[in-house]
Amino acid sequence: MSQDRPLEVLSEDQVRQYRERGYLVLERRIPEAALEGLRAEIGRFIEEARSLTASDDRIDLEDSHRPDRPRVRRIKSPFQNSGVFEALARSEAILAPVRDLLGADLRLHGSKLNMKAAGYGAAVEWHQDWAFYPHTNDDVLAVGVMLDDMAPENGPLMVMPGTHLGPVFDHHAGGVFAGAVDLAAANLDPEDTVMLTGPAGSISLHHVRTMHGSAVNRSERDRRLLLYEIAAADAFPIVGTSSFYGGLEEFNSRMLCGEATLEPRVRAAPVRIPQPEPDTTGSIYEIQKALKARTFGVAAET
Repeated sequence: MSQDRPLEVLSEDQVRQYRERGYLVLERRIPEAALEGLRAEIGRFIEEARSLTASDDRIDLEDSHRPDRPRVRRIKSPFQNSGVFEALARSEAILAPVRDLLGADLRLHGSKLNMKAAGYGAAVEWHQDWAFYPHTNDDVLAVGVMLDDMAPENGPLMVMPGTHLGPVFDHHAGGVFAGAVDLAAANLDPEDTVMLTGPAGSISLHHVRTMHGSAVNRSERDRRLLLYEIAAADAFPIVGTSSFYGGLEEFNSRMLCGEATLEPRVRAAPVRIPQPEPDTTGSIYEIQKALKARTFGVAAET
């Protein structure tokens, strides 16, 4: 997107970093009072998990979960399932920097809250979000809200700078979509990474084509990251991907600010369709189990 409007909160240098490196971190963007409300809402979902013996359409459970010892690795679609999380997505704390990068008209693509509990929080293998949901143009990004302090030891999001300017890497294994990349086969070096760390209340923004992942949380501190996937309103999902399209009314109900459109903007970008789907579907954690050449370890059962 060409920037033809005054910047609201970002500097020209920050916009340049995002364009060139594919990510940005803004420290202490969310006030502490809002963080406390978000954490309380998480507690409500964890209590709900006590009644579960398997993941459902709201909560994704760790493999080591037990009803008497609830272990949640993801809250699914928090925007749709909680007014607290919806309100944050529609707040200026989130939308102002995104408008500086994508323009005035923004639509929510999806949301999730990845929970890495102290000592066992699951890893997410290296991948590009674009491999899951390519659109007619790549003015799409993910905002990560750090609900806890994030440091190297508790499994922060990691990115490979500049990968958003290159190809869409093969995310298949054994002939089916695995939602992750074999770094050796892709000739990518795991040392070429940046950890997106910061105090609670900071946010990260990464381009939809930026390679990223995160290791197991082996620390004694939780690491919870709320993610909003946001697209320019004229970026429309491509058929055959994991994008949900429930009709025009539902599609436009996800507008966060600005005006909807019926004119998709089409811009050349490399695309791979995430088909055929694996037999095991669900969250990225289940899909990535098909990958044999894993970069990150698996948390011990305790």
